[in-house]
Amino acid sequence: MSSKLKLVECPRDAMQGMKEFVPTALKIEYINKLLNCGFDTIDFGSFVSPKAIPQMRDTAEVLKGLNLNESSKLLAIIANSRGAEDALSFEEIDYLGYPFSVSETFQMRNTNATLEESLTRVEEIQNLATKKGKKMVVYLSMGFGNPYGDEWSPEIVLNWSQRLNNLFGIEILALSDTVGAAKKEEIEPLFSLLMKELPKVEFGAHLHTTSEKARDVIEAAYNAGCRRFDSAMKGFGGCPMAKDDLTGNLPTEILLEWLKKKNIVSGIEEKAFQDAYSFSSRIFS
Repeated sequence: MSSKLKLVECPRDAMQGMKEFVPTALKIEYINKLLNCGFDTIDFGSFVSPKAIPQMRDTAEVLKGLNLNESSKLLAIIANSRGAEDALSFEEIDYLGYPFSVSETFQMRNTNATLEESLTRVEEIQNLATKKGKKMVVYLSMGFGNPYGDEWSPEIVLNWSQRLNNLFGIEILALSDTVGAAKKEEIEPLFSLLMKELPKVEFGAHLHTTSEKARDVIEAAYNAGCRRFDSAMKGFGGCPMAKDDLTGNLPTEILLEWLKKKNIVSGIEEKAFQDAYSFSSRIFS
């Protein structure tokens, strides 16, 4: 597990559930401002069916307008091999993100595949990514429970993590609280268990939460040793495949405020962040 703090800004997650289409030029201008901030990674778009996520149908066009630099990497979400092939046709993309749910119900809703079928997809995508010298980030969706009544336990999350790492060599796993189910007293033990059993895996926190709970869940994950955090400005977003009432993302500004209060260096350029934060009002209101 890397000890370096890695902050992942997620404009894709913030925008994907918005009903009104955000103009491509506006997306480009916003993401370029995020690229100036110093985030380790920008989760900028997805190569999925435009029928499923119409907001992301212009991802390839957005990519052409980005002013890339050496400080921030790009991550694109994909749901199958076809999406992976589309994403891998762009040398600029560093990571392919695949949502692998520990809830069978959500896996069907999100990617129209069973868990076992999804394992096959992970293998196919990992093979494609490896040939191109790219890495997969696998999101353990519903990693802290689910609203469907599917069985959940820390041991179930550990079992899937071990299979993904042992069978396919997945090195980055992001625990995803897709519907804001995580309780602060559950977060630290789960991360601690996973890191103890899989010390070479980089575990991240992709937490959907409210502003009121945000500081508690950040602290719980950080205290457990997590050093990879996904967030989105103003906490916008959520997964439109999970349920009708979206639970937003961890707000980036609260994450940065917490890190500053704890005297933890974020690596984010404050002036550039304020510029991007002000601009975000043109997209998120």
